[in-house]
Amino acid sequence: MIRVPRVFLPTTVLLVALVGAGCGPREVAIQRPVEVQVGKPVPEGPGLVSVVESPFRLVDQRGKEFDSARLAGKVWMGSIFFANCPGPCFRENQAVAEILAEIEDPDFLAVSLTCDPENDTPAVLLRYAERFAADTDRWTFLTGDIDVLRRVGQKTFGLTVEVGVHSERGVVFDRQGRLRGGHHLLDPLELAKLKKLIRTVLAEKDAAPAVPAAGAAVSPPPVGATP
Repeated sequence: MIRVPRVFLPTTVLLVALVGAGCGPREVAIQRPVEVQVGKPVPEGPGLVSVVESPFRLVDQRGKEFDSARLAGKVWMGSIFFANCPGPCFRENQAVAEILAEIEDPDFLAVSLTCDPENDTPAVLLRYAERFAADTDRWTFLTGDIDVLRRVGQKTFGLTVEVGVHSERGVVFDRQGRLRGGHHLLDPLELAKLKKLIRTVLAEKDAAPAVPAAGAAVSPPPVGATP
């Protein structure tokens, strides 16, 4: 990807646009030099802890409603993709499959969110999941209304979600539903850091209810189920 020069806004918000021929015309990330909150970028490692993930309901690759309450007490990784991606999405999901194969702990799950719901129906996602021999008990592919997907991506994953445009990062949540960090799935060194982060969070056995960080935004009410 080619880095576009940084633009500094009066509010000190830094807008970085990455342009390339990957999964879309650009990837946008909004960064602020403060503690991580809902809708803000994920930290690079286990040092920062976000607020509790925002509840959501979408539709999985089997055509069934998926309620994020199912993730309670689990360590899980979120990522964004779309099935017809002409660029790195396949390699991104190969990395997810590799992580799941190496970390066999049943308390670790993966949730992959499409950014092209018009084309990525449950049937399409099911066929796509089969290409990775995905265990439906541990790896869920989700679709639904684009507005809901965008909200989940931004408010829960802390990642950009637009049609055909997405991040190539995996983000990790602990058993309390807190965003613990994220790393690039396509960079070998970053992938190794991501695996280490997952193992670190899995080793934390305390599953007590999470308390939002000081000054953090309060999670909104659950998103309504999509048709």
